[in-house]
Amino acid sequence: MARWQPGAQERLVVAAVDLFTEQGYDATTVAEIAARAGVTRSTFFRYFSDKREVLVAGQATLSRLLAEGIAQAPQGASPLEAVAAGLERASAAMGPVNRDLGPRLKAAIAASAELQERDALKNIGLADAMRDALSARGVPDPTAHLAAELGVLAFKRGYARWSEGERDDATGLAPHALAALEELRTAAGTLG
Repeated sequence: MARWQPGAQERLVVAAVDLFTEQGYDATTVAEIAARAGVTRSTFFRYFSDKREVLVAGQATLSRLLAEGIAQAPQGASPLEAVAAGLERASAAMGPVNRDLGPRLKAAIAASAELQERDALKNIGLADAMRDALSARGVPDPTAHLAAELGVLAFKRGYARWSEGERDDATGLAPHALAALEELRTAAGTLG
């Protein structure tokens, strides 16, 4: 395989998730991930500082898309309507590879305390990006913080439903994330 063949980062993510699922996170080495992806160890380290970082591949892009969607929401949009716009924008970037990785990634994270920790940090980063975008719209901090946290939870719930759902469902991630956000809005209204 050519050293600079396109798609190396995506192949590394798929290889890592497959190996984490097959043999566990702790038993998987960077060399094995690189070999499965058909690249060298040095190519692995061009994309990731360590094997744990494979889990957050695309986090910066996802954070940016969420924030852009919130910023581009109509001026009179409520905080949760702005979050919905962010979810729609980010969902548009999620394709078949993201969907196929979902169940395997969930299993790998569930089996490793280290990956659970990294996943929690990823969620904090996504919430921070949304909170900052909401604050830039003039949303007060407590409201921005709560709306951002609901946005992360809606994204996670929607992604889980989408990735674990029927493969003939071609609607994409957005309807699942938006439905989850609406469920959370309704649930929040019952808290009293």
